[in-house]
Amino acid sequence: MIWSKGTPSITTAAAAIKDHSNSGLSAKVISGDIFSRSGSSVTETVVPVAKLLSPLAHVPVFRCIGLNYAKHAVETKMPIPKYPILFMKPSTAIQDPFKPVVVPSIAENDQADFECELAVVIGKKCKNVKEKDALDFVLGYTVGNDISSRKWQGQTLGSGQWCFSKSFDTFAPLGPCLVSPEVITDPNQLRIKTTLNGKVMQDSSTSDMIFNVPQLISFLSQSTTLMPGDVILTGTPEGVGFKREPPVSLQHGDHVVCEIENIGELHNTVAYESKYSPEA
Repeated sequence: MIWSKGTPSITTAAAAIKDHSNSGLSAKVISGDIFSRSGSSVTETVVPVAKLLSPLAHVPVFRCIGLNYAKHAVETKMPIPKYPILFMKPSTAIQDPFKPVVVPSIAENDQADFECELAVVIGKKCKNVKEKDALDFVLGYTVGNDISSRKWQGQTLGSGQWCFSKSFDTFAPLGPCLVSPEVITDPNQLRIKTTLNGKVMQDSSTSDMIFNVPQLISFLSQSTTLMPGDVILTGTPEGVGFKREPPVSLQHGDHVVCEIENIGELHNTVAYESKYSPEA
């Protein structure tokens, strides 16, 4: 089952949304609240998709994990962490698929970077979860792009303003859909990839995670309540722009595609605030 405000009328996860537009996409309407105890159901009412939005209109809390891929730790010359490194993003950072990531004027000038990440959406209130039970609390999975301003982050990992540098409006694109655990039974064996203007920048697997999805859910829920709709951004693999030679940063007009196996492609353009005219 694949959710995105409704259920796209596609038969397999392999047919996940990969088009550059919403042309021809239809969905079955979901009845009820997917986060409520009474649950929800997929109706037989099929409607055309006028605009593809983020699978979540609001996220109570983004819990984001830094330095969670072994090869990414190597490229940053940082030691493997003993515990997950945690920071937060606000709900106001959400951006829809196909919409622009707006880089604010204080983060222009070769500062913005991409980070493709597996996003885990919590489906049920939970606390002190054991690893063996962790996936029972997952509503689904989507693709996230943890856009970051490297200047404000501090350039070198382990210092600087992580929350501030990653929390600007539109700096948390999500999409293109929310995929049920019925489809993705093992989130730790998924190919994860980023292309920038058609060039492959990141190409790895979630198997390279230092802390896998059950471990993250268990750790984050210790003495802390996770709520329905909370999102865990599980970290990014190697290939980020600021560690390349020469460094690469997001420029006005760029096209970024983050892709995760069995979920689909998250497309976004890049717009510098100083050059951007919002839609009316």
